[in-house]
Amino acid sequence: MPRWIAVSRSQHAQKNYQPRERYHFAANQPVANVLLAELSKLVPHYALGFVEHGESYQPIALLSLDGHTNLYVHTDGRWLSTYVPAAMRGFPFTLANNKEGKQVLAIDQEHLSKEWGTPLFGEDGSLNEPVEQTLNFLQQCEQNRQVTAAATQKLAEAGVIESWPLELNTGEGQEPLPVNGLYRINEQALNGLEAQAYAELRGGPMALAYAQLFSMSQLNQLTERAKVRERHAEQNKPVDLDELFGEEDDDLSFNF
Repeated sequence: MPRWIAVSRSQHAQKNYQPRERYHFAANQPVANVLLAELSKLVPHYALGFVEHGESYQPIALLSLDGHTNLYVHTDGRWLSTYVPAAMRGFPFTLANNKEGKQVLAIDQEHLSKEWGTPLFGEDGSLNEPVEQTLNFLQQCEQNRQVTAAATQKLAEAGVIESWPLELNTGEGQEPLPVNGLYRINEQALNGLEAQAYAELRGGPMALAYAQLFSMSQLNQLTERAKVRERHAEQNKPVDLDELFGEEDDDLSFNF
């Protein structure tokens, strides 16, 4: 697990950092939080759902069947899709709350170094350009996260989010695999809303609702990825999943 520490000009002026090397850090991550702004890029590649988050819900992309093996990460760390969820791209940085409750730039402590890597700060004391670029990206993600949370809350208040008793078929002769803790849009409840309640969901909430519904056709991607990984493991061959699912484009632009 990452150990986040706030980036400090006074403490880290002479420190370097080790940039993210592919996506090894996410190899055991079963879901990725997603944003309203990236829905059109997510739907062709990921099954979307919701998980409980406080008194509301958090929209997520499902990455695993067993709860710990990320089927979108190659054994060599590459992300096996042409689109990487925004939540993955800022690492080893994130925005975290300090003791005063203010959001600050933080870094995974294991990526700090005094001897080698990329400097955190320039000679003038300002953040180095790649760090500044990452900070800007994270801030834009945070702004859209708030918009996403508001859209999700409206769906919850409308009563159209329900428990998702998902069971996936993993192969002939095998018991279906239950995936617990997920929620989905109840399409019947959505379509059954009164006109005024339905109208209040226009825009972000409705886009999120239908993105989740449309994305359910991608569940077969997860089962196929699991089958390919298992087959290669049995044959003791390296997994070449990128030939089947593509390789990522993971820049830090917020142009979804």
